Amino acid sequence: MTVQSPRASRPADRRRQLIDHAAELFVQRGYPHVSMADIARAAGVTAPSLYRHFDDKQDLLGAAVLSGVDDLEICTDRALSGRMAPSDDALRALVETICKRPDSASLWRWTGAYLSDEQNREVALRTRAVLRRWAEVLFGDDPDLAGWERSQLTWALLSVAGSSAVHKTRLSPAREIDELVGRGERLLRLRPSQAPPRPPEVPPMPSETRRDEILDAASNLFAERGYADVGVDEIGAAVGISGPSVYNHFPSKAAILVGIGQRSSARLEAGVMAAYASSNEPGEILAALVDSYVTVITATPDLSVSFNNAPALATDPSARELLENQRRYVARWIDLLPQADPALAGGPDPTGPAEAAVGVHAALSIVNDAVRLRRGTSRPEFAAQMAYLMKGVLLPGTDG
Repeated sequence: MTVQSPRASRPADRRRQLIDHAAELFVQRGYPHVSMADIARAAGVTAPSLYRHFDDKQDLLGAAVLSGVDDLEICTDRALSGRMAPSDDALRALVETICKRPDSASLWRWTGAYLSDEQNREVALRTRAVLRRWAEVLFGDDPDLAGWERSQLTWALLSVAGSSAVHKTRLSPAREIDELVGRGERLLRLRPSQAPPRPPEVPPMPSETRRDEILDAASNLFAERGYADVGVDEIGAAVGISGPSVYNHFPSKAAILVGIGQRSSARLEAGVMAAYASSNEPGEILAALVDSYVTVITATPDLSVSFNNAPALATDPSARELLENQRRYVARWIDLLPQADPALAGGPDPTGPAEAAVGVHAALSIVNDAVRLRRGTSRPEFAAQMAYLMKGVLLPGTDG
């Protein structure tokens, strides 16, 4: 009997296997909270074996992100090669392309801050080239659609399709794709240049306490460099105190992150109370929630920082109430949507709430992704256009 050596039985593409395991862990737990030992364990190899393929974790992240771009390019070639599909067929092809490899679609959006400038430039250039190809098929040469609108709508479509990676649903994959295609069809009918202007926003109140100054400084540093790469000493220096003095106000860096989340949660809850006080109509309440969410996420980095660093608090007992408040907040949207959209309300179909969840996360991903990637956030009309796109995706017959 011939006995195969371990080397002969080793999978041919071990490097790709390692990349796939790493990508899955990075998406599930967040890049800062995954070690090379975790990846080696998940892949069933030793740590030295992992280092034979990659210099360090950052090198592995770069390979994983670029592998995802490779996948997107290959799937785009398959979907669009040799034909110019009708826009509805192209939309379904785009959604299916993203949903088949959710980690590939979402990894860069979540980890761009940890890549080198050169890596980010390469990913951005290649992704834009792919999206331009999709835009040519989806929008053709529509003379009424400006170039910047085509770009914004295509990026928003990428967010809608990629939203499948940020939540769990009770829908079958086919039903989820149908729901995302339906949301995408609504998005394609929108014209960002027609977004109604928003009333001038009241700037946030200046910090009056040392505690708030610490939260402000930490929020800005976490947004710029990531939670894991910022130390308490740096937070203290940003407000003119020593690192140990920070502990007079917060027992740990995690407690600072919880405080940032609690502050953004309180602002969202204020928006909820105002929305329900403004109307008894579910659609109007939901539209008001969109407006308040956009205001909160664009006014300060707090909400985006809290959302992006949720994995850091997943096992922290002090964060349980905060995470539960965040779940309840999204649940309000999900409860309202079937009441506002007759297509999801009533009837014997038990999947209505699941379809509503898909729609809500699709809409939220549009602004969450744009803020995370800082895509157009400095433009004065950014908030108005985000609210317009979100309402158009969520609510039937609305123009924002």
